[in-house]
Amino acid sequence: MRRPLQVTLLVLSGLGLLHASLFTDLCLRYVKPSMRPMLVVSGFLLILLGIAEAWSRSRQTPGVDDHHTGQGHIGENHIDQHHTELPEEHTGHNHSKVPRVAWLLFLPALSLLFYAPPALGAYTASRAATKAVPVQDAFDPLPATSPLPITLTDFTTRVQQDRKRAIKGRTVQLTGFVTPDKGSTYWDLTRIMISCCAADAQSIKVRVYGIPALAANTWVTITGTWHASGTLGTSSARAALNGVTVEKVAKPVNAYQDALPFATSR
Repeated sequence: MRRPLQVTLLVLSGLGLLHASLFTDLCLRYVKPSMRPMLVVSGFLLILLGIAEAWSRSRQTPGVDDHHTGQGHIGENHIDQHHTELPEEHTGHNHSKVPRVAWLLFLPALSLLFYAPPALGAYTASRAATKAVPVQDAFDPLPATSPLPITLTDFTTRVQQDRKRAIKGRTVQLTGFVTPDKGSTYWDLTRIMISCCAADAQSIKVRVYGIPALAANTWVTITGTWHASGTLGTSSARAALNGVTVEKVAKPVNAYQDALPFATSR
């Protein structure tokens, strides 16, 4: 790839990273928030490398790249006249053309600038591995708040492991996105969690009864009570909810964490 194209690719990649990590929240579709500073630094470094490469080329004297054209590479006393007259395709030293595959390098840079791939959602959740809830022996008393805001993980843990059954009869409030189950009378309220990036995504779901499913990937806050299935406080109990109310909400910034929403994404 010729130098002007290399410079353009470096600068576009840097701008794409800064657009996704500094000026917008797009990077949170693919990585954890803790990785955001590294992406910002990488974006600035790529732009600086592009500027340095352009500056170096502007100071370059004519003829310094003659060895790329096949001229001035061998002294006159050692030129083989017959060899030099061979077509370039036979010499194997023609670097004037950019390999077609090299142009594909522009696609990820341009996509970050103009069309960033969407975040993981219902399609991934229906196929991703289900995250196992941690084993917990002791539980703190639940606040008297009603409805009680709770994460999907905490709700599942309470249902399956709390021997005191403190969740029984409590009205809870959970937030996640809709994952429909075609042909069923229920749907799944879902959160996707990542350890590093979107490639290691796992999901946690709470089954919802009594309320029709909204469109897939719709973020909602649902209020309801535990749906009796299995023995509460044991592993036989299903993390399920009898829905009472459902409200559409904006997608939270911390969409890849099973946490109470603290902000909406831009």
